[in-house]
Amino acid sequence: MGYNFQKINNKKIYAFTSKNQFLDYIQGKKSILIALNAEKLNRSDLELDDLINSNIGYPDGIGAVWALRRRGLDATKIAGAEFWLDIIERYQHEKSFYLIGASQEVIDMTVAKLKAEFPQLDIKGYRNGFLKKEDKDLLLSDFAKKEPDIIFVAMGSPKQEFLMAEFMKSYPALYMGLGGSFDVYSGTKKRAPRIFISLGLEWLYRLLKEPTRIGRQLNLVKFFFKIIFDRM
Repeated sequence: MGYNFQKINNKKIYAFTSKNQFLDYIQGKKSILIALNAEKLNRSDLELDDLINSNIGYPDGIGAVWALRRRGLDATKIAGAEFWLDIIERYQHEKSFYLIGASQEVIDMTVAKLKAEFPQLDIKGYRNGFLKKEDKDLLLSDFAKKEPDIIFVAMGSPKQEFLMAEFMKSYPALYMGLGGSFDVYSGTKKRAPRIFISLGLEWLYRLLKEPTRIGRQLNLVKFFFKIIFDRM
């Protein structure tokens, strides 16, 4: 089955119509799942563009969804902060997992909660996101020894994307970048209330909580104007 995609600002982004369609698509894949929102689509970075175009970019933001719909594709928002748990729920009995990211306290809390919610979950290993060169080498050795199927990396973008691309060269698997999702899942950081999420206003909630984000939000305004005038 073919899946629709478009190039938005030189970045390939898939238009999935549901979480289940996305879950079906990644079955058996060895690739990097990259969340694309308005901010990332508006970024000018040739190295990151190449990385996105060689992997699986998906619409994790209302701006990305609008851009796809503007091009005539049926698309729905796939929130990475939720989708990694959908992956675990779907594949918990047939796949193994490895988690990297956040502080030691947060990753410990995350793994403890996952084991409580998914008692049969096969977690091959985990560690915090503060990596030195030697830590990367140790992780690759651990991957080769334990052979996890799916690796979640929560370190912020685009740092996590470049790290996953580095790992992929030596250890192909299904990778997914999660940003601050471990912090949210562990309860150490709150996500936007459901009403903001359902209205596509999660960005507004973040701005209200962190006014220093105003510079980033102004860039998003420019992006939306580009969508309106179809200059992406």
